[in-house]
Amino acid sequence: MGLYSSKQLSNQVSQSESFRALAMKESSEHGETSKAPLSRGVSKGLSVLDLILRFIAIIGTLASAIAMGTTNETLPFFTQFIRFKAQYSDLPTLTFFVVANSIVCAYLILSLPLSIVHIIRSRAKFSRLLLIFLDAAMLALVTAGASAAAAIVYLAHKGNVRANWLAICQQFDSFCERISGSLIGSFGAMVVLILLILLSAIALARR
Repeated sequence: MGLYSSKQLSNQVSQSESFRALAMKESSEHGETSKAPLSRGVSKGLSVLDLILRFIAIIGTLASAIAMGTTNETLPFFTQFIRFKAQYSDLPTLTFFVVANSIVCAYLILSLPLSIVHIIRSRAKFSRLLLIFLDAAMLALVTAGASAAAAIVYLAHKGNVRANWLAICQQFDSFCERISGSLIGSFGAMVVLILLILLSAIALARR
């Protein structure tokens, strides 16, 4: 009788342990399934933010390229036949600035469909890696163009006495205002591209 009751007690203990293990497994699976929609929602939110930032960068680079590419000013000197003219194409550095911003703007426009795909398919991996590399390349290009143009703008405002370079902004004030303002959109695009790279890295890290 005592042996039978001990066996029955051990069976009940083993059954209770198996029920407890089963309950813990079900609760863990339920927790994982409840976290899955939340993770997808965060990834989708990052993809939507990526798309918005790309539109902002497009506006910045396009505005910079147009502002610099349409910059010129003519000053009359003594007579109408003798004039001084300043335009962006006189300086190769400013021409490179226009080309660099145009290339980055075109790339950002072409990357929009891929960014939309990431909203639909938030778990895409290869395309995000591709965007990280391309965004980094475009960041390097726009940084080079903006930095070189900023150096020329500084010389136009301040000049360089040792190199005998005169500051021209006292005469060509409208020209200097346009080339200085065109840098704003380009440097803003640099910041946006950095954020895009970080967003793609975060999205990949969440996988």
